[in-house]
Amino acid sequence: MIKTASFAVMHFSIAFTVVWVMTGDVVMGGAVALIEPLVNTVGYYFHEKIWQRNGVRRTSALSG
Repeated sequence: MIKTASFAVMHFSIAFTVVWVMTGDVVMGGAVALIEPLVNTVGYYFHEKIWQRNGVRRTSALSG
């Protein structure tokens, strides 16, 4: 759990810093640092679902 929390802090920090440096806007950096990981998490969920489905197909094709 500590490793996950550490990664989350790093992710938020990087997102904030990149947007802040690019825009010069602290509020925009904060908004993106909060929104981007949320959207990324949802995207990752669907990525894993698709990856699992394709893995099942590949396994079935190899065993059949």
